[in-house]
Amino acid sequence: MLQGQKALVTGANSGIGKATAIGLGRAGADVVVNYVAGRAEAEQVVEEISGFGVRAAAYEADVSQEDQVAAMIERMVAEFGTIDILVANAGLQRDAPFTEMTVAQWQKVLDVNLTGQFLCAREATKEFLRRGVVPEVSRAAGKIICMSSVHQLIPWAGHVNYAASKGGVQMMMTTLAQELAPHRIRVNAIAPGAIRTPINRSAWDTPDAEKGLLQLIPYGRVGDPEDIAHAAVGLASDLMDYVVGTTLYVDGGMTLFPGFAAGG
Repeated sequence: MLQGQKALVTGANSGIGKATAIGLGRAGADVVVNYVAGRAEAEQVVEEISGFGVRAAAYEADVSQEDQVAAMIERMVAEFGTIDILVANAGLQRDAPFTEMTVAQWQKVLDVNLTGQFLCAREATKEFLRRGVVPEVSRAAGKIICMSSVHQLIPWAGHVNYAASKGGVQMMMTTLAQELAPHRIRVNAIAPGAIRTPINRSAWDTPDAEKGLLQLIPYGRVGDPEDIAHAAVGLASDLMDYVVGTTLYVDGGMTLFPGFAAGG
C-alpha cells in the first residue's frame, strides 16, 4: 500500500507513535523513528520494522527545537532520498489544576504538542514542494498527519494546557490543509480517544479504572495503539487521496457525548 514511500513518525519509540511507525513499515514504507529519550526502545522499533523488509532508522531530535527539526529532515532527505509521509505524533502532558499550573508547565506542552507539529510540518513541506508529485510513488506530493486528541473538542478540566494545544492543532491542521492543497499536499489529523498507552496507564490498568473509563466509550472497549496505526496507514495511502483537512476521530464514540444518551 505504501511501497517506496518514506515516512517520519515523531515520538515513535512508544505508544501510539510506535504502533504507527510499525504499521507504516508493515504497509511497505521506509520509516524514520524519531525519539527524544529512550534510544534503546527506538532501536527495538527499528528492528521490528526492518523485519518487514523495509528500511528503518532511529533519529534523536527534540521536536520543539527548530534547529533539531531542520537537521532531522535534512538528514532524512540525505539518507532516505526524500520524505513522503509525516506523522507529527510527539506529545506530552504536564497536568495541574488551573490555578496551580505554572507557566513552565503551560509552555512545555504548547512547545512540544503544537509548536513541534508546526516545525515538523514546515520542514517536511519544504521537501514536498521541492520534489513535487511523483506519480509512481503517490498521487500526492506529500501527506501530513497531525496527531490530535478528542480534547480538541471535549474540554478537560485539570489539563488546560493539553486541551489548548490540541485545539491549536485542529486549527493549524485545517489552515495548512487549505493553504497546501493546491500543491497536492494532503494535511489531515487523527484524534484518538482513550488508548492503552503509557501516558494514561492510570485510566485503564485496573478493573475499576477501566470500568469508569468505559462509561465514556459507547463502543464498550478501550482503544489499542494499533487502532490509531490503522487509521494513519489509511490516511497516508492513495485510497484516501481525496481526504483533505479532515480530523478522523478514532475514539469508540467518545465524542458522541454518551452522557446525553439517556436524557438531555
